[in-house]
Amino acid sequence: QLQLVESGGGLVQAGGSLRLSCAASGRTFSSYATGWFRQAPGKEREFVAAISWRSNTYYADSVKGRFTISRDNAKNTVSLQMNSLKPEDTAVYYCAAQNYGLGSRARYEYGYWGQGTQVTVSS
Repeated sequence: QLQLVESGGGLVQAGGSLRLSCAASGRTFSSYATGWFRQAPGKEREFVAAISWRSNTYYADSVKGRFTISRDNAKNTVSLQMNSLKPEDTAVYYCAAQNYGLGSRARYEYGYWGQGTQVTVSS
């Protein structure tokens, strides 16, 4: 069974940066696509970014050019570097994994989820 744990969330001012990490255990992570999703209060969980098991990357239009997803298979981690943060980026951020995934934007494609980490961007 694959377990995912997110870290790196916190409070930051608009224009600042945060780096989220998703650490995997229980399975070899290199064969998994990993997606980052976020959920703001009262809103549906939405796609942010994904990296396929072959390391192709995909981004939501709202974060393109500001966020960068990357993976370190040796450390079994996937990171999300978030720059130029905006108040509308405030949400709980979740990482999710899909075995031999292509980096889907669809939540239902991912079978493993972390517990989430809070990101708050103040104006």
